[in-house]
Amino acid sequence: MMNTIELMTLGFLSEEPLCGYRLRKKMEQLQGYMQAVSDGTLHTVTNRFVKAGYIGETFTVVNGRRLREFHLEPAGREKLIEELKGTSGYMLTNITKWAVVMSFLSVIPDEEDRRAVLRRRLDLLAEADVRCLYSDGEGPIDNDDVADKYRRAIIMVHDAEINAERAWLTRELGIGE
Repeated sequence: MMNTIELMTLGFLSEEPLCGYRLRKKMEQLQGYMQAVSDGTLHTVTNRFVKAGYIGETFTVVNGRRLREFHLEPAGREKLIEELKGTSGYMLTNITKWAVVMSFLSVIPDEEDRRAVLRRRLDLLAEADVRCLYSDGEGPIDNDDVADKYRRAIIMVHDAEINAERAWLTRELGIGE
């Protein structure tokens, strides 16, 4: 399974050709600045993807500087679709990683394949410990046992997000209609 940097690289390039700087800025906007993407990491990913034939590159001169622009190749689109269709593990359970998956889910051409990914997320949200945010180091702490008012506020916001996502997923999947 690809990591989020790799997925975002192919995902954003599926929308338009981009230079490394603009690609990195789009990634930071989606993931938040607390998870900044280094130039070195992006350079490593783009070089590997060029060698794999997932992306192509062109060079132009802008204001006297050489600009490297990337575009998605057909093999890269196929790899992106394969990765999105196979979403599982942390890409499904971690909300930040899930946001990346959702941002590019429309790249999957088949509606049933997209729906299968959404069903897996909905099934995950039905699990009891998805609402447990805190741990005692050995396992999750029941939300009712959290006394700190600020942590309880985080739990309340988290629960509202889970409920909103569950409602959207059930509507989108036509469950209960």
